[in-house]
Amino acid sequence: MIKEITVKSILNRHKKRDDWFLDDYSVNPFTGCTFGCKYCYIRGSKYGIDEIAVKINAPEILERQLKRRALKGQYGFIALSSSTEPYQKFEEKLGITRKILEIILKYRFPVHVLTKSTLVLRDIDLLKEINRKAILPEDLRGRLNHGAIINISISTIDDGLSRILEPGAPSPVERFKLVKKLKESGLFTGVSFIPVFPFISDTKEHLDKMIKLAKEHGADFVFVGALTLFGKGPKDSKTLYYKFLENRYPELVRKYKSLYRIFPMPNREYQKNLDHTAREICEKYGVRYKILVD
Repeated sequence: MIKEITVKSILNRHKKRDDWFLDDYSVNPFTGCTFGCKYCYIRGSKYGIDEIAVKINAPEILERQLKRRALKGQYGFIALSSSTEPYQKFEEKLGITRKILEIILKYRFPVHVLTKSTLVLRDIDLLKEINRKAILPEDLRGRLNHGAIINISISTIDDGLSRILEPGAPSPVERFKLVKKLKESGLFTGVSFIPVFPFISDTKEHLDKMIKLAKEHGADFVFVGALTLFGKGPKDSKTLYYKFLENRYPELVRKYKSLYRIFPMPNREYQKNLDHTAREICEKYGVRYKILVD
């Protein structure tokens, strides 16, 4: 039985709109995640999230918060979800995420759904209505013509590697098929290759194959982002990921320590090169890099 918790607030207003994901708000109906991705930045780390729980009163609280925002005309994209998977296995029974989408539709807010799960297909009806009826922030009108953005996360096309690092998530093949189904339904759909794994899934060859597959499955856009590693505790992402390296790629441990040093992100040169390579490959296959063109 999943733990149930109550919250006083569910809608998080950001100080600044995210340049990549375009979200002004975020809603996270759960804490923790059943997918168990070893690299996930919310595992322990600075967030200290280890338990899995559902915010059982989230729809009720969101109703009040969105009503106030709508009355003030404070429309903006809502990221669903920024720090957890909105379509975890127990969502099929609970329907919390679906109720949240119904409220988002009622108050006509645009939404950016971030997921690895095929369960998102259940809510295509609501997402299509949100896409049609949402009121975009004034400064995005004319630059973006979609009230619903669906973003499928894929870190590698290696199925064996995915089973180790993302044990509870659908396979990469299933996720690419998901992109195609969402796109065929008429929804604006892209792929987040975030995070890619240094020296493993960030090579030019691997990125080329991933972005080519995204194009072949109809992706409207692609993101590529670096791996972040937090914490020193036994359940933290950095600890778990380094254990994976020691078991699977011991020859890479020294390279990682040199690349990350004492920081959670790779050095700037790495990030700059990754961005350049991703843009180059996207241009090659005619895929938009990020949602809004620079």
